Amino acid sequence: MNFRPALKFLGRLILLLAGTELAPAICALLYRDWEGAVIFSVSAVLTALCGWVLLRVGRGAGQIYRREGILIVVGGWILASVFGALPYMLTGTLAHPVDALFESASGFTTTGASVMTDIESASRAILFWRSMTQWLGGMGIIVLFVALLPELGPGARFLYKLEVPGPTAEALQPRIRDTAAILWKIYLTFTVVETGLLMLAGLDVYDALTHTFSTLSTGGFSPRNASVAAFDSPWVHIIIIVFMILAGANFSLFYGLRLRRGWNLFRDTEFKVYARIIGAVSLIAAFDLIRNGDYSNPLRAMLDSTFQVVSILTTTGFATVDFAQWPTLVTLMLVMLMFVGGCAGSTAGSMKVMRMVIGVRYALREVRLIFSPNTVLRVFGGGKPVPESVVRSVTGFFILYLTTWGLGSLLLGIGSPDLVTAATASAATLGNIGPGLAAVGPTENYAFFSSGHKALMVLLMWLGRLEVYSIAAVFTRAYWKS
Repeated sequence: MNFRPALKFLGRLILLLAGTELAPAICALLYRDWEGAVIFSVSAVLTALCGWVLLRVGRGAGQIYRREGILIVVGGWILASVFGALPYMLTGTLAHPVDALFESASGFTTTGASVMTDIESASRAILFWRSMTQWLGGMGIIVLFVALLPELGPGARFLYKLEVPGPTAEALQPRIRDTAAILWKIYLTFTVVETGLLMLAGLDVYDALTHTFSTLSTGGFSPRNASVAAFDSPWVHIIIIVFMILAGANFSLFYGLRLRRGWNLFRDTEFKVYARIIGAVSLIAAFDLIRNGDYSNPLRAMLDSTFQVVSILTTTGFATVDFAQWPTLVTLMLVMLMFVGGCAGSTAGSMKVMRMVIGVRYALREVRLIFSPNTVLRVFGGGKPVPESVVRSVTGFFILYLTTWGLGSLLLGIGSPDLVTAATASAATLGNIGPGLAAVGPTENYAFFSSGHKALMVLLMWLGRLEVYSIAAVFTRAYWKS
């Protein structure tokens, strides 16, 4: 393996990250937080120096191939989390390095799990950075990197494929850099529109922007202790629901709308299944809440159930109520949604709807082959036959994902308050969801875990964001062989 090209581009990535740290410094200046402005400026300088060192070490580097690409993607997410933790430590918000790393990794991977016990006591600048890390991680720091650097060459396509979630990474343009730029333009457009709508609904620019960052990234961080429940406005909740649904859909569909190819969202198999899951589970949840006497107002029951269903399915993790106190049927459905996630090519985490569609159709094919072994059957998705290589990849992903969740649950079970806490904490961090049940429910946090457990959950967040395969490859002996 040639480390120098990987170090060179990691250095550029860290320099880009250093530039983003100036945004919360400006936020601190606007709110007359002089100390915060200085601390974020110092953090940006330290980050930039480390990026410059990596650039110097990697100067004169060659092409990026598969091994170097894997190292760049895995290393990029790890380094972003490490340097993103600096402001938490320098401001004293989270003095312990593991806590700071946990919060930073949770931000960049759009997990939304937090170890901060009193969020509103932190400065506006640090909370702005906290939400901004999710926005940067939502569309993907590597995708942004690909969009800004024209000289990546053939390695750009592989970096893009590793970064974009889902069984396949669809290129919208022949040049992968153009595809990355299109995705970020759509993302920026949604950011401006949602921020404007939330301001019209009564939020100030700070709350509107930070909640937009966390909505479109499907991250779930909020500068309020009560999360979205702090805003007792149905319009705010409805706006966030709509944009969570959009963020959980495949962004390539929006590009099709931009080209005026017609309203093709509901022609897409994955989006249709995604929409049906939201509609069906929301209706069942609302009915069960009314039946159990939790709600007397059907409209409020439907609003709250839809919000939580969309929040969990898209792995956003926002909360308007403590859904851990809801009836068993509703809670069980929400836990099942934790393993589904949004669409491929979205900012959502977990296993993705398209993989579920392919997995179910593959299982039905195997059932058919039991009594018709000589029949030639293909797995179809979106009206097209799915390549056998993709079917194998999906099957392998399910095995790796569920095995990782199981091992995570076992290790977190050592010293955890109960089995539900351990199992849902593992699912919530691996699926980049945020809230779980019991001691990690929507009104709780992850501060009580030991440093070892927090470090394990950071690894689970990275595994979930990079969809297991990339990090798993780094741990194999074959990867490091010349």
